[in-house]
Amino acid sequence: MKTKQFLLYTLIIMALLITACGGSISATEEAMPHADATEVMMDEETPAADAAMSKETPAADTMMESPAWYSAPLTDVRTGQIFTINDFKGKVVLVETLAMWCPNCKKQQGQVQALHELLGERDDFISLGLDIDLNENSADLKSYVESNGFDWLYTVATTEIAQDISKHYGDQFLNPPSTPMLIIDRHGEAHPLPFGIKSADELLKFIQPFLDEAI
Repeated sequence: MKTKQFLLYTLIIMALLITACGGSISATEEAMPHADATEVMMDEETPAADAAMSKETPAADTMMESPAWYSAPLTDVRTGQIFTINDFKGKVVLVETLAMWCPNCKKQQGQVQALHELLGERDDFISLGLDIDLNENSADLKSYVESNGFDWLYTVATTEIAQDISKHYGDQFLNPPSTPMLIIDRHGEAHPLPFGIKSADELLKFIQPFLDEAI
């Protein structure tokens, strides 16, 4: 009798041990897939984050780059002096793209001349007449500006400069009758102005905030 009871107790204990072991194994097996899923999610998220960072960096770098035409050598037709837009960092530059045959351009330059009278002598302000008609030359442009009494910087654009201006500000900047103009601020950022002839007073309103800005 005692032997049978001993065997019975033994069988019960073994059954309980098997059940307990089976339960813990099941729990472990159930937990493991969750850990694997977490690892998979981490593996999936990391490339996405890296890709986002790699996309953001070039965009920021591009914003910091100056247009190519800023560093292109230009020749002042009146003096023969070589200069670049980058030479005027820290100053405010008013640029007009023009052609000698354009009557609107001549009217607009008359307003630039009046603007210079309103501003007086300033070392931190530059005006630039940029002839974008590739059929015109420096000698003729020099005669043109001297005969009209325009005494600020004038130069003739190259094909590369004209293309870069069109790329950054639109094809309308290669259409002289629309009197395209832009302001380059002290930090080198370009601000296109509305098309059409702008009076000296209007030009002053556009330019004054940039002149007032400290570098």
